[in-house]
This record gives sequence, C-alpha cells and structure tokens, in this order.
Amino acid sequence: MKILVADDEKIKRVTLAHDLQNQGHEVVTAGDGEEALEKLSAARFDVIVTDLKMPKLDGIELLKRIKRDNLTDAEVIIMTAYGSIPLAVEAGKLGAFDFLTKPFRNEDVFPLLARIEAQRQGTTRSSPEPLETLIGNIDHAIVGQSPAIRRVRRLIEICTRSDANVLLCGETGCGKDLIAMTIHRNSPRRTRPFVKVGCTLFPSQLIESELYGHEKGAFTGAEQRRQGRFEIAESGTLYLDDVDDIPPEHQAKLLRAIEEKVFERVGGDAPIKADVRIVASTKQNLLEKIAAGNFRQDLYYRLDVMHVNIPPLRERREDVPLLADCLLKRIAKERAVPLEPDALEVLQRHDWPGNVRELCHVLERAFLVGSGRISKKLLLAELDEVARKRPPPTGLFHETVGKTERELLETALQSAGGNKSSAAAALGMKLSTFRDKLVKHGLI
Repeated sequence: MKILVADDEKIKRVTLAHDLQNQGHEVVTAGDGEEALEKLSAARFDVIVTDLKMPKLDGIELLKRIKRDNLTDAEVIIMTAYGSIPLAVEAGKLGAFDFLTKPFRNEDVFPLLARIEAQRQGTTRSSPEPLETLIGNIDHAIVGQSPAIRRVRRLIEICTRSDANVLLCGETGCGKDLIAMTIHRNSPRRTRPFVKVGCTLFPSQLIESELYGHEKGAFTGAEQRRQGRFEIAESGTLYLDDVDDIPPEHQAKLLRAIEEKVFERVGGDAPIKADVRIVASTKQNLLEKIAAGNFRQDLYYRLDVMHVNIPPLRERREDVPLLADCLLKRIAKERAVPLEPDALEVLQRHDWPGNVRELCHVLERAFLVGSGRISKKLLLAELDEVARKRPPPTGLFHETVGKTERELLETALQSAGGNKSSAAAALGMKLSTFRDKLVKHGLI
C-alpha cells in the first residue's frame, strides 16, 4: 500500500517510515499538516498515519479537511499522546479508522494496516489474483535473466503456491528481505500482516519478549501487557531474518511455536494460537552450526521445508545491466540516467562483496556526485572509496592476534634459553597459563 506518514517528530517519522518500507509499503513523509496536504494534492494514498499534535495544521484539522473536501479515500490512523485521547475519540467520530497511543512500537501499526488491506481486498476483489498475475509480480520484483536468478524465481513461484515454511540462504545484501516480502505478497496470506524480526538486533534477554510478548509485571520495566511478533503476524507471515542469531537457549520455545502453533507470553501461562507462516533467512551455513552445537537440528528441519539459495551477484554478472537500470530508475525517480558503456563494463567486472545492496549504494553516490551522469572514472573512484571503508574479512583480527601471540611466546622462550618459568615471568604470565598457550600454538 502507499502510505503517508505525517509527524513533526523527525525520529518517529523516519523510523516508522523505514519499518513500513521494510514491510513492502511505499512510504512518503511530511513534517506537518500543511506539508501533508501538499503531498495529498500531488499523489494518491491508501493510508495516512498522522500525529494529532503538529505545527501549522494539526491532525484533527487535517482529518477535517480530508473528509470535508473529499481529498482522498485513504483511511486515516491517528497517533496521539495519552493525555489527548479525548481528541482521538473525536477524530474517530470524524471518520478516522483508528488511533494509537504514544509511545508505541512501530510494529503496532501492522495489524491496523492488515485490517485496512483486508477490507479493501474484500470490497475490490471477489476472487484471488490469477496465477499469471502473481508470476508477473514476481518477475517484476526479482530482476535478472541469468539461469541462477531464473531458478530463484521458479522456487519463489513454488513457495507462493504452498503454505510451507521457507529458508532463504545467501550472503549479506543479496536480496533475502525482498524475496521474503515477494513470497508473502504473492501467497494466499497476502492480505494478512508481514512481520519482520531482525534476530540479530535483540539481546538474549529480550528476544523471547519480542517474539511472544509479555504480561504486565513479567520483568522490570514491563508496565503493561504487550503483544509479540507472533501475535502481530497472526494469519500472516513471520519473517525471521538472521535466524541463526537466536540463542540456543531460546530455540526450543521457537521450535514449539512453529511445530505446535502455540506459545505463551513471558510471565503468562495461557496458551495462544500461532497461525503464522515462517520465512527465515541466514547468511551462515546452518549445518556447520548444528555440527558445532549452536543450532538445533530439529529446528533446522522445521524451517528448511522449502529451501531457496540466493546466488551472490558475482555469480550472475550478466544481470548487472538490468539491475543497474532498475536501480537507477528508482534512484532518479524514473528520470533517464546516462550510463556510459565503459562505466557498465566497470560494474560488470567488480566482485560486489556487498551484492545488490552495495551496487545500489555505489550507483546512488555516483548519481549524486556526477549530477545525474555516471562515467567510468566516477565509478572507479566510488569503488575505491568503498574498498577503503570495507571492514577486514571475518576472522582476520583473530588470525592476526594469534600470530602475534605465537611470535611473543617463541621470542620469550628463545630469550630464556628454553626455560619456561623464566619466559612466563618475562611475559607477566602464570606458568600454567604460559604452558596452555604453548600447547595451543603447538610449541610443546
């Protein structure tokens, strides 16, 4: 859906817009009611999410103008502080769809949007979209004509026809979020919520509350009952991004929620139904994590019913021209952007360790720096800058530390004539620790 977010509080406006975009919505923002009216006059929206208290034109007046002048058929959701609830009730009488009391989590908006979408689907469509239309949507979303990406599209088609859980495997930046969203938006659950959980973002003590919610007083700071992502995603799709980052001690409860479709909130004992489809993603080799004892094998098999392996961009270089054209249209807002032939050659030669995400960022910077014209020289400069900022490969730090430690041990032993006690004392180590280090580096 196309959504207009109006709020003079920049942090809330930006973060809410970002989270809504992650759910697959097209989002436009406005800093006050007057700017919102300007946006409404320039484009059509499905939903308006507006703060109640704003400068120039507040949410109530904005709602009145919309209804009085018949500016749009969009549904209006009001955001309000606790002390302004009477005004929010008045907004309901004026035709607002619903209201949310600040502070709230951005995810709390998702069920309201799902209700709006379901209502609109019910009034505008009497039967599901034909398969041909859905396949067309997939072709539009997943860009490329290489054999590798065609296989991915074929797997996505199969995923949309079933309700089986899906595991997406691929490197950072290769498009796992886009594919998860595409599967949902072309599946029978498309009128219900799509809820993303970034598993790497939450510390171990919070992940359980985020997934299943908590009861009031369940822990310090739990001042009220709160729904978890499983509840918010009811009847829809729950996307577990970087599922390998869920700590082992929480994997058993996740397995039960997936397997038995039931869970309890933190601090509660009432079973809650969990009718959700799981799409999970990982950039790790889960079989290796299972072998190391860091991931449950039974959970892996519950997630890996349908498996989609997403190739890195360096393995499908023939898709770079199509991707570049698509990304530039988005960056330039459909304006034509000249891309010189030798510049395209530079793009196709590059390895793209950051995959499509890196390609997008490089093109966006080049577009801005080049004032809309992208040359070979400009791209080479941008790629060189990216390379300088790129962090060292995983494990390089530990490898360097280990090598330095071994050299120190060897030097201390040589200086002490092979006397371990003297070498340990010279390094300020206990003798037992020194011996352990020697064993670790194969020096004893």
